[in-house]
Parts: sequence; C-alpha cells; structure tokens
Amino acid sequence: MNICGKRMYALLEKLNFERLSTFEGEQKAAAILKKEIEELGLTPVIETFKAPRYTIKTAKLEVTEPFYKEYEVNGYGFAGNDAANGIEADFVYLEAFEPIDLVDVKGKIVFVANGLRPNDFKILLEAGVLGAITTSGNFRDTAETADLDQRMLRPIHIEHGKLPTVCMRMKEAMEMVASKPGKVKLTLSQEEGEADSQNVMVEIPGTEYPDEVIVYTAHYDSVVFSHGMFDNATGTATILEVLRYYKENPPKRTLRFIWCGSEERGLLGSKHYVAAHEEELEKIRLCINVDMTGPIFGRDYALVTAEESLCSVITFLYKELGHPMTVMQEICSSDSIPFADKGIPSVNFLRRGANNSYQIHCRHDVIDIISADALERTAKFIVAFSNRVIESKFFPIDKTMPEIMVDKINKYLRKKL
Repeated sequence: MNICGKRMYALLEKLNFERLSTFEGEQKAAAILKKEIEELGLTPVIETFKAPRYTIKTAKLEVTEPFYKEYEVNGYGFAGNDAANGIEADFVYLEAFEPIDLVDVKGKIVFVANGLRPNDFKILLEAGVLGAITTSGNFRDTAETADLDQRMLRPIHIEHGKLPTVCMRMKEAMEMVASKPGKVKLTLSQEEGEADSQNVMVEIPGTEYPDEVIVYTAHYDSVVFSHGMFDNATGTATILEVLRYYKENPPKRTLRFIWCGSEERGLLGSKHYVAAHEEELEKIRLCINVDMTGPIFGRDYALVTAEESLCSVITFLYKELGHPMTVMQEICSSDSIPFADKGIPSVNFLRRGANNSYQIHCRHDVIDIISADALERTAKFIVAFSNRVIESKFFPIDKTMPEIMVDKINKYLRKKL
C-alpha cells in the first residue's frame, strides 16, 4: 500500500471543527478516529482520564473613576472566584516585575501588557495585588478579525494561591491605559472542575521482536476557537496513514499508535499514558511524535531528543532519499516530552510553516494552508525512517538520554528553574 496524501487530507476535512479538551468536539474526534481504525480491521482502545475543565460565568472589567467605561474581557480559567461579587481598587500599570515596580501595588489591580508566567503570579500574590489584567493579541486586532484569548491557569501557576485575572484586547488596553483610569472594578466568577478526556490507541504486534516497541504519538485536540487543521489534525492524519501502511506491511517490531487527548492543556494525554502504563515503558525503545505537518510553504524538521548520533543517521537518510529537511538535537513542546522524560529516545517530525504563511491557536488555523502533497512527502519520509529501525537485525538506537537533553526536559517540565 502506498502513502496517500489525498486520503490524509480527507481526514482533515472530517476533523474540521473545534476539538477542545473535555468538550463534545474532542469526543467527536475520538469517535472518528475509532471508526477509521475499525475500518482497517483493527480494534482500538479508548482510554479515558480526567482533565481540567472550567466555565466562565461572569467576566467584566469596568473603569469606575474618574469616568465610567466597560471593556470586553475574558477570565482566566482556574483563577478562582474571589472576585465573583466584584473587586474595586486603584489601577496601576505594571511595566515589569522588578522590586521598584512593586513598591506601591498592594491592594490594587494591576495591568500587565503581556501574559503572566507562573512565577509572575507568585510575585503579584506576595506583593498583595488584588487582581490582574493582561492583553490578548496585537494592536491591530478587532472583534471582527481576532478572538479574545481564553486562557487557563495550570497547577504551576496557582500553587501559591489564586489571583482573579482577565485579559482584554491590546487595542482597547492601549486606549484604557492612555485614559489614565483611577479605579477599576474586576468581576470574575466561574465553575472549576474536571471532565473526561481520552487517548485513542491501537497496536500492531511485531512478527519477530514483539517485545521491542515503537510508539507513534500525535495529539488530536485543538484550542478554543480553532479548528486546529495545522495544529494538529495534520499529525493525527499522518500517524493514521502510517498505521494503514503497517497494517498492510506487518512490522518485525511492535508498533503502538496513540492519538493523545488534551495536549493543549499541558501534554495531559501523553502524561496520562506514561503514568498509567509504567510497567510497559521498559519495552518502549523509541517514540516518534508528529505535531504539525503539511503546510504549503515550509520545511521539514526532525527534532531529535536522543543521542546526537541519531541526528547523523537521519541526516544520512534524507540525503540518500533526496528529501530536504533540517535535523536538530532538540526537545519539542509536544507529546514526546513525557516519553523522553522516562528516558525513551524520541524523534519529532514536523513541517514548520514559512513566516506569515500560517497561524495556530486561533480561528485562522484553517485547512486552506495545508497541501496533500506536503502531507504525503513527510509521511513517506517517516515511513522510510521507521522501516530502517523496524527492519534492523538489532535495535539500532540506544535507550539512553544525554545529559544535555535531560537538562532541557527538566527545564521544560519546570523540574529545574
């Protein structure tokens, strides 16, 4: 069976809707993947796990002195309900988080012209701030051209406490700060909890070395407002096509395919897998992750989270096959990280879009920028690389993780600051 870009593109068309973690769209996408796998004569497994879920009930920002004006805002998920009845306080534009900037912020509501990193919340809480306002998008955005961000705080943000926080459009924020508000009122109420997300999994047993396992991962969820065609319906379609290939070409080694849910919430699907299947990790020799392929304009990359020698192997292969790409020893902010954290060598295949030719995490992540030909070329290279590993007489990749990669993984997971 040949790799078929048109078939991959057809799956993108089926997944062309919002697939937000824990909501109906993600469940619908999992059902589509389940059906596709079953039509190959294979039996998928749906494994559920809990993921954070919030619903904003009220989010309001009002300038109350020396004039009155209300601005459209979105609340940060898991920022709590301390402002459910509204908090009115003096307004301060906070330029930075240096001690001199924090001299007079206690008991006030601060504005920050960017997002907030986890440590920023700690600084604001220790400074006695009552609430925070951040910005969404750039100064050119309007309600007609861009959606107002919906942001969710993760446990690392709120480990020192919760701070009512909202975001507003950059253009309106510039207008507000320039008008020199004296007092503002911030109101934020929400429901916070958990709901089911799911991984979709299937396995093809190896014909000669069944205890040597290669895992293929890709996430199928998207963010709010986004149909996530580039990020990451493309990776979803890619590993499904790889599955089709090996269904018709039985591999010598066991191949396990995992479509991960809730990646956009913090790699939750892959983190769940390695935690729930810890006894199986010893047999997993390699993780091949695919996150974002197929843009018309772009370049293929292989980010190798393993010994540098594997970079040389992939470089030799792409030159042998005449497949232009860039190979780097690097981590990738995707579902390979939890596997690499367990010492499993990982290769992340992706096609980075050319500047100004794509957008992700917004309404503009659309199918129009994707090419069936580009999807097919990348998938063919992934299969070519996979075949070298799968058909080897002896597994060619050492199960070691160099210290430089361990350090990067630890920093990414904030084990090391």
